[in-house]
Amino acid sequence: MARVLLVEDDDGLREALGLALSSLGHEVLGAPNGPVALERLAAGRDVECVVLDVMMPQMDGFEVCRGIRRLGQTPVIMLTARSEPIDIVAGLECGADDYVAKPVEPRVLDARIKAVLRRVTPTAEPEGEASVVDLGSVRVDTRAMTVTKYGAPVELTPTELRLLLEFALHPGQVLTRQVLLDRVWDYGYLGDSRIVDACVWRLRAKTEDDPARPSLIATVRGVGYRLDLP
Repeated sequence: MARVLLVEDDDGLREALGLALSSLGHEVLGAPNGPVALERLAAGRDVECVVLDVMMPQMDGFEVCRGIRRLGQTPVIMLTARSEPIDIVAGLECGADDYVAKPVEPRVLDARIKAVLRRVTPTAEPEGEASVVDLGSVRVDTRAMTVTKYGAPVELTPTELRLLLEFALHPGQVLTRQVLLDRVWDYGYLGDSRIVDACVWRLRAKTEDDPARPSLIATVRGVGYRLDLP
């Protein structure tokens, strides 16, 4: 199980959700606001996943998420009562790996935590198999789980890296949003393609020379995405 940092300003909800996640085997650290959460992460606490409320005083969840990304690539699940599409997309574009709407069942949140942690775990490569996928200016080392662009390291979140790997292993194939949800997000997540679109947007921003005119990851309108080799 995981060490989870639960960032929630509602003391009662933080305690109740913390107890529920603890009963499911997680070690839960609590933070009542964004500054405390960032301080704990900056201090090097060995946190494996952050569950982050959006509507908080001092710093909202979007700002906290951007701060977490400046510190590293710890997986982030946004916990939000704001279910408007623009709010969900804003959270994902800040660097969150997933989002869950309030009120949330602890077992649903537990499943989401396990899913994001599976993305962090490197996939074993068969002995003798080439581990570097050459995408032109971008190179993916599937064994080291690293990405470079023109030889310089590219910092990707675990979800962004899994998404790029999925494209890299299926060049020229159209991958539907549902296929990507199943293979990358690792749960039967029907109906909401915004999480895929937002993650592709972030991936393009980090890997494409001109994200507004992508040459690597093409949109197949009404279907999904395709990786085009140069």
